[in-house]
Amino acid sequence: QVQLVESGGGLVQPGGSLRLSCAASGFTFSNYAMNWYRQAPGKERELVAAITTTGGSTNYADSVKGRFTISRDNAKNTVYLRMNSLKPEDTAVYYCNARRFILGNWYNFWGQGTQVTVSS
Repeated sequence: QVQLVESGGGLVQPGGSLRLSCAASGFTFSNYAMNWYRQAPGKERELVAAITTTGGSTNYADSVKGRFTISRDNAKNTVYLRMNSLKPEDTAVYYCNARRFILGNWYNFWGQGTQVTVSS
């Protein structure tokens, strides 16, 4: 069955770094664009970073540009999110998402999320 398993979250001080990983299985990973979303308490889920199937193009939310880097390894069926210069406002549950548009329909898979807390 389809699985997206995030890891790498935790507690970090402001200015610190973390790298999130999302291991995919149960579908053809290289056919799906991959995204990282986050949801802070009391807020809507927001798109943080996106990467195309080959990794040739990426996009970022304005709030994380220059600090976060999304990448993928299709040989390992894994997508990463490197987060530098973390701020308290980056505190959220981070979710991995796989998305593909096939024959008029969007197909979305979600991970269970990993908590990132930025605090001194």
